[in-house]
Amino acid sequence: MAEAKTTTFGKLLIKLGDGADPEVFAQPCGMTSKSLTFSKNTGETLVVDCDDEDQVTWLERNAESLSASVSGDGVLAATSIQPWWEAFASTEAINCELSIQYSTGTMKWTGPFHLTSFEISGEKSGDPKVKSAIQMDSAGAIENEWVAA
Repeated sequence: MAEAKTTTFGKLLIKLGDGADPEVFAQPCGMTSKSLTFSKNTGETLVVDCDDEDQVTWLERNAESLSASVSGDGVLAATSIQPWWEAFASTEAINCELSIQYSTGTMKWTGPFHLTSFEISGEKSGDPKVKSAIQMDSAGAIENEWVAA
């Protein structure tokens, strides 16, 4: 039996671009939960059996669009509030680099995203640390590549 090759939390990276040329990507500190979601929207068509129109009709689906989203939450580190705020305040999408590093290689996605939600929260009792939660949605095509180790 071949054991699955896995990776750890610290190898799932969410980096924001600085807009410079060449662009430099950096991961804001403090996330304790991260998620990447890739979605495909489809259109549907009922396809009739021309030889027997009383047959149950099969539903065919065709791809219409692709999108990606990123979410995360954790403590709001002092070094992270400015990059997150600047990404939110921008009316232009910012380039992001998302990646998962394995011992066998790295899967990387790069493309434009809007920071659509930036939540800051805190509680007096329990854990008094100020926390943040983010949501980013793709704003165009995302390129991906697998880089073997």
